[in-house]
This record gives sequence, C-alpha cells and structure tokens, in this order.
Amino acid sequence: MKKRLIVGISGASGAIIGIKILKELMRCHNWESHLVVTKGGEKTINMETGYSLDEVKSMADVNYPIDDIGEAIASGTFKCNGMVIAPCSMKTLAGISSGYSDNLLLRAADVSLKERKKLALITRETPLSKIHLKNMMELSDMGAIIMPPVLSFYNKPKTIEDMTDHIVGKALDIFNIDYSRFKRWGQNNDRTSK
Repeated sequence: MKKRLIVGISGASGAIIGIKILKELMRCHNWESHLVVTKGGEKTINMETGYSLDEVKSMADVNYPIDDIGEAIASGTFKCNGMVIAPCSMKTLAGISSGYSDNLLLRAADVSLKERKKLALITRETPLSKIHLKNMMELSDMGAIIMPPVLSFYNKPKTIEDMTDHIVGKALDIFNIDYSRFKRWGQNNDRTSK
C-alpha cells in the first residue's frame, strides 16, 4: 500500500509551496497525495501562480471539496502518514488551535492531532501578533510542527525558486521524503576535506 500525505492549501501567501509539494509527490511512486484547498487558497493560487485550480488539482491523486466534512480524511480511520498545510493562514491556524472544524481542512488537521499523526503547518504571516504566537505555541504543545517559511542563506539562494525549494525540502523532510533540490547544511559549501 502506498504511503499517504494529506496536503492542504489555505488562503495565505505562498501557494507555490503547496504546489511544489504536490509536484514532488507525483514523482514519488510510493506516495499518494490527498488535496484539500480552501476558498482563500483558490484565490491565492489564482493571484500568485501561473496555475489554474484545475491544474493544481490534477497534481493530486485524490481531491476533496472543502465543505464536505464527511469525506474520508475527516475520519481517524483514514490511513495516512500525516498532513501538511502549505501555506497555513492565521485563520486556519486559529481554527485548528481552537478545534473549530467547520470545513474539511480544519477537520483533517484536527484528526491528525487526535490520532497523533505528523501535522506540519507552513505558517505565513509577518509580523506575528501575540494571538498568532499563542496559537502556534498551543499547537506545538499538541504535537504540530510549526514551520514558518524562513529564508536561509547558507545555501546561497539566487532566486525565489531557490528559497521556495528550501522550504519545500524542509517540509518533505518531516515525512522522510528526499527532495533533490534541497541543500542541507554543509552540502556543496566549497569545503575540501582534509
């Protein structure tokens, strides 16, 4: 049986991160992607990327409508290896933190927490208010992995794509998925071993 990863795209800037995760999962023949996109996520895909919603949906093995909380991923009996929300808006973060599961994305995240599955949240906002920080702290205490898409400079990024690839690699690493475009610390840093 293939491993399964639920991918959520919510309405924060950075939809390309979720899209690149889906593209990489297409190359991983032992993984199956299950996609749910919020209404805000649909708008962000349209505003920020050159992809249509249909093109993004075609990258996933299975798609779910945001308003149908009776879908398979809403149940703890759904076998999966975890969930990533990329990007994760502060609204989505607050909904997960408070247990307010009024759509399928929030319910699937709630299930991931209660079933003790990996839940990675690529949280997108700056600066952060005390409310945002409190929600992040509470979710971290519950077992979620809070992963703002912070820039790194050790890998000497030259493009926005380089920076995005770093975040995608970090997110996939949580689920033990190797991403060829991800440069680890010490990799290709022009040092010679003695």
